[in-house]
Amino acid sequence: MESLNDVFDLVLKYCEADTDNISSIAYEKWIKTLVPYKMDESKVYLLTESDFTKKIISAHYSEILEDAFRNVLGFPIEVELMIRSKDETPAAEPQTEDAPQFDNFTFDNFVKGKSNDLAYAFSMAVAGRGAINGQQSANQTYNPLFIYGDSGLGKTHLMKAIENEVKKNHPETKIIYTTGENFLNELVEAIKNNTTDEFHSKYRSADFLLIDDIQFISGKPTAQEEFFHTFNDLYNARKQLVLTSDIAPSKMHLLENRLRSRFALGIHADIQPPDFETRMAIVKRKAEIVGLQLNDNIARLIAEKIKTNIRQLEGTVNKMKGLTEFTNETPSMAMAQKVVKEIMIQNHPQEITVDRVIYEVANTFNVSAEDIRSKDRRKNVSLARKVTIYVLKEVKALTYIQIGDELGKNHSTMTLHYQDVIDRMNKNPDFRHTIEDIIKNLKNN
Repeated sequence: MESLNDVFDLVLKYCEADTDNISSIAYEKWIKTLVPYKMDESKVYLLTESDFTKKIISAHYSEILEDAFRNVLGFPIEVELMIRSKDETPAAEPQTEDAPQFDNFTFDNFVKGKSNDLAYAFSMAVAGRGAINGQQSANQTYNPLFIYGDSGLGKTHLMKAIENEVKKNHPETKIIYTTGENFLNELVEAIKNNTTDEFHSKYRSADFLLIDDIQFISGKPTAQEEFFHTFNDLYNARKQLVLTSDIAPSKMHLLENRLRSRFALGIHADIQPPDFETRMAIVKRKAEIVGLQLNDNIARLIAEKIKTNIRQLEGTVNKMKGLTEFTNETPSMAMAQKVVKEIMIQNHPQEITVDRVIYEVANTFNVSAEDIRSKDRRKNVSLARKVTIYVLKEVKALTYIQIGDELGKNHSTMTLHYQDVIDRMNKNPDFRHTIEDIIKNLKNN
């Protein structure tokens, strides 16, 4: 029987060919970004990146997806969309071989190397399992612990290892693990439903508060205000905070200074891409966990080809495990080369050029790239142009003079347009999600 990934590959091909009902641009932006999660007898679960993408796909493409699954499988099946980064209850968050098994994220199965040894040591100390220079975290030396580094290098693994370790040794401890996006979404719901007291009580009564991707609250005044007070209450009560981010606090340009100073109270640890020896160890450990027999030559090939992302290393091993189960073949160099090539093609981001930024913004706002570069002052074109300025500044770090030259505009107005986008993002969550999705698409494709 085919795996869910194999089924979904066929679903994607069906949708891509269904040009009468979905354009190539819509396919690339909405359908191709979905991730298969689990399938049972009557329902298939697919992961989306945010509330915004979930709403768009649910409103416009659910029927197309269900039709595609019906044609591939030969029987009707319901499509349910879930948000990848949100916390769900176990009943609502089915697990699959490709989904992170957070309960299995421990210090014992974390592969330590030069690239992550400090982050590992500090995390062990915070969890009470280790100490540095004889000091445990009770003296606030490691509070907050701030771990930062690119996606896929093990930050979440360390966060969940801390949680699992503390739960095991001190089950009475109140631990909250969440994400920056989920913190914001809960806050918005609490404000809307007039339940902010319950929100405050939940987060400010934690003994351990662990927040992944805290950079998500940057540029969002209400969320930053709320987290500032939450941080102060917990820190003053000597409760432990652990935060992760894809960048250092000093580089969060939209983060308020008072929060940046709070983050500096504890200790920072960055995680770098693993060296070759660590990559080899990761491949072998993952193969051991899933029960896959890999010889040193195959493990070496994988470690040599995939250099910057632990998830890709583990994904390669997972995919090879799946192939051996469904084809009854033994792992071989040819199989490894094929899977590595597929993984690298799927995950290798394109260079983010000015033209790519303009193209992505134009598609999102239903205008043309030529419109953005033109003198057209129609409302939708003007807004798309402002968003382009904002994205070029945030993603490409261009100066206002450089942006003006690229767009053929007077650079003196660039600051005003940039600030206008920030103001709109702060006032309109849907608009903010749109901008965030544009940036995610640029970084991930």
